Amino acid sequence: MAIPDYQSCMRPLLKKVEDGKVYKFKDLVEALAQDFHLTDDEKNELIPSGVQSVINSRVGWARTYLTKALCLESPQKGMVKITERGKKFLSSASEKITTKDLQQFEEFIDFVNSSKKTNKKEVSESIAQQNMTPEEAIDYGTQMLNQDLASDLLAKILTKDDKFFENLVVQLLEKMGYGGDFEDSSDVVGKTGDGGIDGIIKEDKLGFDTIYVQAKRYTDASVGRPDLQKFSGALAGKNATKGVFITTSKFADTAKEYVKTLYNQKIILIDGKKLCELMIEYNLGVATNKTIEIKKIDTDFFEEE
Repeated sequence: MAIPDYQSCMRPLLKKVEDGKVYKFKDLVEALAQDFHLTDDEKNELIPSGVQSVINSRVGWARTYLTKALCLESPQKGMVKITERGKKFLSSASEKITTKDLQQFEEFIDFVNSSKKTNKKEVSESIAQQNMTPEEAIDYGTQMLNQDLASDLLAKILTKDDKFFENLVVQLLEKMGYGGDFEDSSDVVGKTGDGGIDGIIKEDKLGFDTIYVQAKRYTDASVGRPDLQKFSGALAGKNATKGVFITTSKFADTAKEYVKTLYNQKIILIDGKKLCELMIEYNLGVATNKTIEIKKIDTDFFEEE
């Protein structure tokens, strides 16, 4: 038979892990390839970039979508396990599971709609109908890959300690153009317990102004108003007017409202989602996997002299 599309891999993938055991992803790909009765040529067929097999790519995307819907989880890298939600979903799912079926889960909808550049209704319809133009598919695919990368980045950051995170945020600000060539252009000072300030960075290369940084590596807890009040007080103690508060979690609405009321201070809030987007944009902690060139006719070449 022909290599199935990724949606056709969803139900078989869930069935393979429905016993609740932890499986290696590569073993699941091999098992599904056998169930689909793929020939050796079909098993070895590569996607256009040549970086992986077609069947591996399609089972991989089935895993990604099911994971975003919280039907699967990855206890550790390269491993797959079904969740309680996945078991319940499988018991009532249709013979072929599609991304449209996954839209019953809020987490999946948040995942596919997370790009502000794309109309939410169009995204949902495009996923379900697969009716994108080639350029739309590339753009949308890039967005989805970056969203998946952002999730992996955040999970990786949370495995590190507070000191690593404090260094990370200062490095990110330097990548964004803050700081300069001076030895004291940036520093991590959290170890000193300096009034809740974790980092100091110059606003520009000449060092005309200083920006103070607070970094909170939280897993579930949101950053609330008291955290921002403490940071604001630390800034006041330094006669400072500018600060950046970066967290791996989210900011409570009360915290967002509080910074809007500040008169002589400007505090920028960066949550975990924005942090990872900036890391991807400024190439911190990530590496380019491949570059795609899209070419068009050079009309100047064909102009008559």
